[in-house]
Amino acid sequence: MTDLSPDERAVPGAPYADALHRNASGPWVRLGVPGHQDQPERHPALASLAGPELLAMDIPMFTEGVDLPLPDSAEPSPLEEAMRLAAEAWGARRTWFLTHGASQGNHVSCLALRNLGSTAVVQRSVHTSVIDGAILAGLRLEFVQPTVDPHLGIAHGVTADALEEQLTANPEAIAAYVVTPSYFGAVADVPALVSVAHAHGVPLVVDEAWGSHFGFHPELPETAVRLGADLVISSTHKLGGSLTQSAMLHLGDTEYADTLEPLIVRAMNTVATTSPSALLYASLDLARRDMQLNGLRGIGDSIADVERLRDVLNAHGRYADPDPSIHAAPDVIALDPLRFVVDTRSGGVPGYVARRLLEERNHIHIEMATDSCIVGLIGAGSRLDVDYVADALHALPESDLADHPPIHLPPTGERAMDLREAYFSATEIVPADAVAGRVSADSLAAYPPGVANVLPGEVITAAVVDFLRQTAASPYGWVRGSLDPQVTRFRVIAD
Repeated sequence: MTDLSPDERAVPGAPYADALHRNASGPWVRLGVPGHQDQPERHPALASLAGPELLAMDIPMFTEGVDLPLPDSAEPSPLEEAMRLAAEAWGARRTWFLTHGASQGNHVSCLALRNLGSTAVVQRSVHTSVIDGAILAGLRLEFVQPTVDPHLGIAHGVTADALEEQLTANPEAIAAYVVTPSYFGAVADVPALVSVAHAHGVPLVVDEAWGSHFGFHPELPETAVRLGADLVISSTHKLGGSLTQSAMLHLGDTEYADTLEPLIVRAMNTVATTSPSALLYASLDLARRDMQLNGLRGIGDSIADVERLRDVLNAHGRYADPDPSIHAAPDVIALDPLRFVVDTRSGGVPGYVARRLLEERNHIHIEMATDSCIVGLIGAGSRLDVDYVADALHALPESDLADHPPIHLPPTGERAMDLREAYFSATEIVPADAVAGRVSADSLAAYPPGVANVLPGEVITAAVVDFLRQTAASPYGWVRGSLDPQVTRFRVIAD
C-alpha cells in the first residue's frame, strides 16, 4: 500500500460510511423495513445486484448510531458529522445530502426562494428541474439568455452584463439563478455574477451540477460556494464519484445565509423522502473523503489523461479542436479539464453516429452526443485508456454528411402566460403537424442536455417541433415531457 502524505493523513475519515459498516456487522434480527430484512438467502435475486453486503447496509432511517446519535451521547450523529465535513470540504456554511439528485436541490431552492417574493431572474438554459421547482413554488421566472454555440448546438452560460440587464429590468426579482459549468464544461465568471446579484440586493443561486469536483485540485476551477455564491446545487454523482441519484446542496457563508437557512430547512422537509437511502448517504460521505485523498495524486492523473487525449487527437489532425471556440464565448472564463469535446462532424462523422459506432464496435460509452460532436468525461480520480479511445475515434468511418444535416437549437417561442397558470389550465392534445402557434401546457426538453426547449405558457413554434422530433428520431435522443417517444402529439392550452 502506498504511504499517504502528511496532508492526506490529515483528511478526515467517512463517519457515516464507517457507522453504516459497523451497524451492518452487528447480529441484528430485523423486524422492520425494508422488507428484505437482510436475508440474502431468502432474496437471492436482490442480493445478486451487489452481493449480500448490499442488503446488510440497506437500513431504515432513524437508526441510532448512524442517522441519529447513540442514546445519551452528546456527540453529533454520524450523518450530521458527514454533512459538516462536506460543508467544510466544499467551503459552505452548511451542506445537506440529497437522495433525489440535483433535481431535488433545485426544487428545494425554488420553494425556499418563493418565501422572499414571487419573481426570480433565471438563466433560460437551466435544467428542467428548475422549471418544475418554479411551477411547484409558484415562482415567476424572468429569463436571461445564455451564450449559444450554433456550431456545436449547445448553450453555455450567461455574462455579468446580461444578468445586470435583466435584474435592472426586473427590480422586483428576489434572486438570480444561473448554471455553471455547462454540459460542455464551460465555466462562467461566478465572482462577477455574484457581484452583480449582490449589487441588486439578491442572492445568487448556482446550479453547479456538473462541477461537484471543482476545488479539489489546483488545476480545477474553484467551487462556486467558495467564490461567493449564496446557494449551490452539486450533483456529486456526476464527476464526484458518489452513487447515481446522490447530490448535495450547499449554503454559502454570505450575507444571505441567515435568511436562506431556515427556508431551506423547511423546503427540505417538504420535498425530501422520509425513507432516504443509507447507501446513497454513505456514497456521498465516501466521495467527499476520496476526492480529498485523490486531490493531488488521483485527480492529477485524470487531468493528465484528458490532456494527453486532446494532444493525440490534435496531432492526428482529423478532428478540429473545439476548445478555442468554446473558450472564446463571452461568458466562458475556463474549461473543466476533466471533460473533452470532439468535433466529430469536422472529421466526417455526425456526433450521434460516432456515439453509436463507438458503443457497437469498441464498447465505449460516451456521456452525450449532438449532431456535431461528442462529449466525454473522466470522473475525479478515474483513469482513461488514451490510446484505445484515440484509436477508436480515428478508426470511425466517414459518413455522407448530407444524410445527417446539422440540428440547430431553435429560438424559444413567446410567453403567452405564466408557468403555473399554464400548468393548471384546461388542456387538449393536438397532433404535431397542427401544433405550431398553440400554447404549450408542458415543459419539453431534448436530452441531452436536458434544457427546456418549450415551457408551459410558451408558444410552440414550427422550428421547436422540428427540433424535438429530429432529436427523438436520433439514435440517442429523447424528449423529456413528451406524450410519446416520437413526439407526435402535444398537450396545449385548450381554446
